[in-house]
Amino acid sequence: MQSALVVKYGEERLPRYTSYPTTPCFSPRVDASTYDDWLTAIPTEKAASLYVHIPFCHSMCWYCGCHTKVTRGDQPILTYLQMLQEEMCLVSAKTKTPLNIDQLHFGGGTPTIIGPEKLLGLIGLLKAHFDFTGSSQLALEIDPRTLEEEMAAALGEAEVHRASIGVQTFDPVVQKAINRAQSEEQTMEAVSRLRQAGVVSINFDLIYGLPHQTVDSCLETTRIAIEMRPERFAVFGYAHVPSFKKHQLLINEGALPNTESRVAQAEAIAEYLIAAGYRRIGIDHFALPEDSLAVAQANGQLRRNFQGYTSDPCETLIGFGASAIGRMAGGYVQNEALPGHYAQRIASGNFAVMKGHRLSDEDRLRASVIERLMCDFQADIPALAAEHGFDPGILLDHNDRLTMLERDGVLEKAGGIVRLRKKKQFLIRAVASAFDSYLLQSARTYSKTA
Repeated sequence: MQSALVVKYGEERLPRYTSYPTTPCFSPRVDASTYDDWLTAIPTEKAASLYVHIPFCHSMCWYCGCHTKVTRGDQPILTYLQMLQEEMCLVSAKTKTPLNIDQLHFGGGTPTIIGPEKLLGLIGLLKAHFDFTGSSQLALEIDPRTLEEEMAAALGEAEVHRASIGVQTFDPVVQKAINRAQSEEQTMEAVSRLRQAGVVSINFDLIYGLPHQTVDSCLETTRIAIEMRPERFAVFGYAHVPSFKKHQLLINEGALPNTESRVAQAEAIAEYLIAAGYRRIGIDHFALPEDSLAVAQANGQLRRNFQGYTSDPCETLIGFGASAIGRMAGGYVQNEALPGHYAQRIASGNFAVMKGHRLSDEDRLRASVIERLMCDFQADIPALAAEHGFDPGILLDHNDRLTMLERDGVLEKAGGIVRLRKKKQFLIRAVASAFDSYLLQSARTYSKTA
């Protein structure tokens, strides 16, 4: 039965639901003018979060699905940083008073590529325009192969709370197949430097479903990683979408594991991490019991956003940089994806928003249901519908996909509460999609469900 479900649902290409509606549903009808209005309407009594995107790397990892580009010289980075600063000034000028910032996250690309001085300068500019308190948390993504002592010291000076390290795999055969050579020693050295600098929380990113990967090689990578004792793990399935990311054409499709092998790899990693004392958080995160993610999950306060699972309680997220996504009460906005186009828009004195989505009341209801499913593997449909002023029938009546999933034993539905069965939780994206009214309208090729 389990194998049949993997074949039936695991091959489906569905969103990861880090937002609802998902980004392929964004439209140019939401533009810079809309963003201007939404910024001025942000309630200043509530905290906000910030995201800064640095879209540069020194080399391209062939599995990468991020908005990034390879650069060898400094000038593209310097030009981009100047535009980032301009955008930060544009945004802060629109808010009524300096916004209170709960969390700041630098992503990429490789954020540390800009160097210690420039990084401290950007953080300093943000602190000049926004209100950071002693409880504000800073997080940053790191390529351990390029983390020098000076940068680690700068992260300590900036009081970075959490660093997310790309590990992916320690198997040299797999590393060669994805163009990412990274030794165990390099990773250990990066962890040591971060700990010495005072970074109190470290996350490791692992990937399964890569070319030539096996259950054994996944477990060996996990064993080595656990010895370094990061506070968190994010374990993602490789999304092979060469139609969207052309560099993935360099990966040998014939070496990719099939869906059943991917599921076996994912579950083997999960069981190993749980046995080592980590708690499973949603579909792809793991955390030590005292970590804020585990605490949020235990308290029913786990959230999901564009960085994955989070304990961030903020409803407002402001994104800076090329391709960055923001979320406000009115809806979502996304900047121009190409750094050059982004720079042109900002240089003209305008926001770089290229598209977005204005949330309807029904969108908000469906978003809340999908978020609870993704975080808790269950959702109380009548309670959530009542909270948003809707009859639950709008979600439950004539929902053929939900009925099919229940008939196939993936979930149980009693009193309007939808709950995934324990052994079927790896199909949560399939269940979430039953509440996605936009899915069939999107032409985007998503990653496989399993």
